[in-house]
Amino acid sequence: MKRTAFPLSYFLLIISYSLFASCKTTARVSRQAEKTLIADTAISKGFIGISVFDPSSNTYLYNYNADKYFVPASNVKLFTLYAGMKYLGDSLVGIYYNDRGNGMFNLFLTGDPTFLHPDFKNQPLLDFLKIKSRKFYLSEYSNFTKTLNPLGYGWAWDDYNEDFMVERSQFPIYGNVFRAQYDSLQPIANTDSSKVKWIIRPKFFTSFIDSINYYPIVDLATDKYPKERKFSRFKLEREISNNLTRIVRSDNIFSSQEIPFVTDNTNTAISILWHDFKIHAVRGQLIDLGVIYDKPKPFTSSPYLKSIHSQPSDSLFKPMMHRSDNFFAEQTLLMVSNEHLGCMSDEDIIDTLLKTDLKDAPHKPKWVDGSGLSRYNLFTPQDFIYILNKMKNEFGMERLKTILATGGEGTLKNYFKKDTGFIYAKTGTLSNNCALSGYIITKKNRLLIFSILANNYQTGATPVRKAVEKFVEYIRETY
Repeated sequence: MKRTAFPLSYFLLIISYSLFASCKTTARVSRQAEKTLIADTAISKGFIGISVFDPSSNTYLYNYNADKYFVPASNVKLFTLYAGMKYLGDSLVGIYYNDRGNGMFNLFLTGDPTFLHPDFKNQPLLDFLKIKSRKFYLSEYSNFTKTLNPLGYGWAWDDYNEDFMVERSQFPIYGNVFRAQYDSLQPIANTDSSKVKWIIRPKFFTSFIDSINYYPIVDLATDKYPKERKFSRFKLEREISNNLTRIVRSDNIFSSQEIPFVTDNTNTAISILWHDFKIHAVRGQLIDLGVIYDKPKPFTSSPYLKSIHSQPSDSLFKPMMHRSDNFFAEQTLLMVSNEHLGCMSDEDIIDTLLKTDLKDAPHKPKWVDGSGLSRYNLFTPQDFIYILNKMKNEFGMERLKTILATGGEGTLKNYFKKDTGFIYAKTGTLSNNCALSGYIITKKNRLLIFSILANNYQTGATPVRKAVEKFVEYIRETY
């Protein structure tokens, strides 16, 4: 059979058409980006970086400042998510342990944030600890490495009382916060005041709150007791260096509050276990069948240790991403460090990941924490294109769709409502900085990856997010 030869001009025509189509697409995206984002009054006084990528052709549809560094806020959690999915397996290890005999056990801490957290009803570690006549020694690898700082590098110190900046620890308990809320208001006889009945969880912290039993219900405008019983305008404020907590006036009406507590290494957790459950635990030497380690070792390398698994890993990752849970993100990174390196050090695990699994990132990020609370973090939009594409390839879109928020839910609950099920993304917000990176399934059923980082604008985040939403919806409608 005679093979038909296509003239060179035919191939040149195809190449020319492809280049023309590509340039036309880039030009259309560029015009929309200029109109919707770059020239937007809320954004134009600051800086913005934009990248849109087509993984099927491995090509960028559009880049604007995409190789420049930005403060990414909680978009950092995408890198933390990759580390967790890579190294924490299908289920979290709540503890490693060995039996020393005579009812004594060494517990090797893992940093699992789900222990006694109210989001997780099933508590296998608690069941193990509650068996009578057992004594537990908490063995801490970090005694042999860098001290674990409860607050991250570059975090704002004066947010220590806020529930979004919870202390990190080797042995988290109750999410490392105590919760206070009204149960009822009961009138006190022959007075205009009321007795406040509180619910404190854990109960251990009841004695740390000043004036918990009696607090007058006061109208701040007149400093008089109102005729109708209403919640007072106050909040709970913990001292910076300890767990003593006072009631102070506030513009907000109090009904409930979560206050991060001082973890004091493992001492607070030990105290809670004894006070609330009569579980006997003490800090002990790092002992594995009589061997004291002078440097950290991965727990999985020891044939003598058993493990108790706590929760499915994705049950931690989903709230971490949906509600942008900083505490879950920080502990996830520490757990990865513990599993991979045998010690809890965000600095060491970040350095290791950037030199190994993430060594081919297009621009080496300055990555300093798991949550993105630090303004020292610096990433480019193309870095987020890279990690999102990598996660898609390694873990699959179906799993990612269950972990990332879509339109109308989580941190996207007020955005992309008509695009629910077609966008899966992670938000990021710090004062004067916001970000959105994720996946779009377009009207033509193309999967695209995008990252938009905006820094140094002076408005609130809402107008910036609205502009970003409009741009992303254009991409979905057009491609």
